[in-house]
Amino acid sequence: GKFEPSIYKIGCTQAIKNKWIEMGKSAVSRKVQHVDDRVRDLLVQIQKGEEVSAQDIDALKRRKLISSQIWKGFSVKKGPNYTPKRKKMATDLTREHLQRGDWKEIEFKEYNFLAKGQPTDGGCLHPLLKVKRQIQLIFLQMGFEEMATNNFVESSFWNFDVLFQPQQHPARDSHDTFFLKEPSTTRSLPEDYVERVKQVHESGGYGSRGYGYEWKREEANKNLLRTHTTAVSSRMLYALAQGKFAPKKYYSIDRVFRNEAVDRTHLAEFHQIEGLICDRGLTLGHLIGVLEDFFSRLGMSKLKFKPAYNPYTEPSMEIFSYHEGLQKWVEIGNSGMFRPEMLRPMGLPEDVQVIAWGLSLERPTMILYGIDNIRDLFGHKVDLSLIKRNPICRIGLN
Repeated sequence: GKFEPSIYKIGCTQAIKNKWIEMGKSAVSRKVQHVDDRVRDLLVQIQKGEEVSAQDIDALKRRKLISSQIWKGFSVKKGPNYTPKRKKMATDLTREHLQRGDWKEIEFKEYNFLAKGQPTDGGCLHPLLKVKRQIQLIFLQMGFEEMATNNFVESSFWNFDVLFQPQQHPARDSHDTFFLKEPSTTRSLPEDYVERVKQVHESGGYGSRGYGYEWKREEANKNLLRTHTTAVSSRMLYALAQGKFAPKKYYSIDRVFRNEAVDRTHLAEFHQIEGLICDRGLTLGHLIGVLEDFFSRLGMSKLKFKPAYNPYTEPSMEIFSYHEGLQKWVEIGNSGMFRPEMLRPMGLPEDVQVIAWGLSLERPTMILYGIDNIRDLFGHKVDLSLIKRNPICRIGLN
């Protein structure tokens, strides 16, 4: 009879392999009288459930003539603690048990000495505190001393006017600043200094033309939540100018407040890092050198500087660093040299310059800890597990 081509091919191959037939040029000749079909016998054995050697099973599997199936069976029998009703075992011997006398019949649960107890709640440091501490250590290694930043409330005088920021500057508008209702104004300001600040705003001095407007004392008296820690720097520099001048390096890391719309990258309060050096003969080259040293300790060695404008620094520079993860340049801070219009009314000598720079604490923390929404890092929406399980800060450790 005729076979299907596929069946013929398999049969023919096996018959030649077992030397049952010989393929001539024009005809097929038979080589054995009796054919012993071992494969068929094996398949019949398997069907009957008889045992077959592993080698034969392998051969049949390779030819896809059989496939293995696993059958699992379970046997169930009564154990020593079998009861038809579920019984709750007692864990503690109570006063009631003793009073009622049923402690004699109660079955107590055995102690499991290997069980782990409840995890103890220890104190955990927030990622911001970890990064803040590492940055503090970097400043201290560079010989800086910390400024006192415990004044969240500041007067407009120290926050804006001292920094040669004009009274009609948009940053003073209530859109950007939280003004205080009570107490709404400051009690006292150094009068001789106030007069010098008024003078420089109205008609300039020290090579400056000033802003040419009428400076109002009541505007300077208004109390607000400080919008930058430069308000602290202005107080420190004024205090420094009152005695015999000595070069100083100051830094601060603390809370500042801005009346901004809250989104993924902005909050109404955040932390600012600020460093300043006050010395004779400082130049922009010194500022660039100090910035490269400071940021290389933070692990940011590729820096770029771009000219910028700040009311109280000239020249001013925005600082950019190349972010290896994002493969692009990212703005990381602002810097500059304080203007003579700010420094000279304080009483600092003519040849004294101040270089300064600032950046936020949240931005490097978000990059380090892979957080893309500032509300997950700071504020009432923070997940407590983030604080419990975040790794150490590696800034300054490499």
